[in-house]
Amino acid sequence: MLGKLARWLRILGFDVFFDCNVDDNQLLLLARKEGRALLTKDRELAAKGGYLVMGRTWEEEIEEVIRAFHLEEAIKPFTRCPVCNGELKEIDRETAKKLVPPLAFQRATRFSICKKCGRVYWDGTHMTRMKNVLDRIIKEAQK
Repeated sequence: MLGKLARWLRILGFDVFFDCNVDDNQLLLLARKEGRALLTKDRELAAKGGYLVMGRTWEEEIEEVIRAFHLEEAIKPFTRCPVCNGELKEIDRETAKKLVPPLAFQRATRFSICKKCGRVYWDGTHMTRMKNVLDRIIKEAQK
């Protein structure tokens, strides 16, 4: 139920574990073992040791989490894979040329690859839109 929040927290550069197939007890154990905060919309799970996320939209959820855990200074956008949580590493243009569509190669100036799953990312128009969304959310969270 917090998949979109998990994805956007990764985009902000946070190490986020998300697996909707893991049961509540396993999540609690994993969070304790790894020193993670357990974010949930489930009141019962929150009562056992999770943080109850109250935001109604994913933007409100992100703002809430940033405020609640004082994450403003730890934000490092576009350093993690939003899909698998792996760290992103910049790659040079020659390497990227073999990995991205020709138009993306032609237009983009920066390329990154996920060290874990191998997905390649570049600074296309989607990146500009994402930056605008993130700037707005971060600004709201800092109020």
